[in-house]
Amino acid sequence: MNEVETELRALLLLALAGDNDAYATFLRRCSAHARAYFRRRLAAYPDDVEDLVQDTLLAVHNQRHSYRPTQPLTPWFYAIARYKLIDLLRALAPRRAVEVTLDDAPEDDALLDVDSAASEARRDLMLLLARLPDRHRLPILHVKIEGHSVAETALRTGMSESAIKVGIHRGLKRLASLAARRP
Repeated sequence: MNEVETELRALLLLALAGDNDAYATFLRRCSAHARAYFRRRLAAYPDDVEDLVQDTLLAVHNQRHSYRPTQPLTPWFYAIARYKLIDLLRALAPRRAVEVTLDDAPEDDALLDVDSAASEARRDLMLLLARLPDRHRLPILHVKIEGHSVAETALRTGMSESAIKVGIHRGLKRLASLAARRP
């Protein structure tokens, strides 16, 4: 376990046992991690970061009973943060949408073909990834597809950094094998 995992886990376990000071410290430390996590992902929407941090802390508070002390804490925490981020991005989608009338649409469908091909490729990749065990699928998903670092992925999944690297290597080999068999 790394320092962050060890510290946050110890603080939450103390808090669950009734230590209010430990709980306040736990929430402060979580807010710093959430703030950094959201700032990296919401550069275009910096005004939404603090609201998202508060929403995440509230969700952590409300879901603290669901934490299993035998499991790593940081993947549980970042899963909550990720869901809150997804909720915000869904809410922002109408603000980010671009309206194009039919009169403004390009004459050829080349752009539509590219979007369609990319969408089909992503769907196919996700179907192949779903066939992999978590120890291979999660490292590939987080590092290769979402662009997270090996260290960040290790923190999120509770796996070691070397396990992340091995999972990527073996998972990509397995994906290549699965893709070669597809018609």
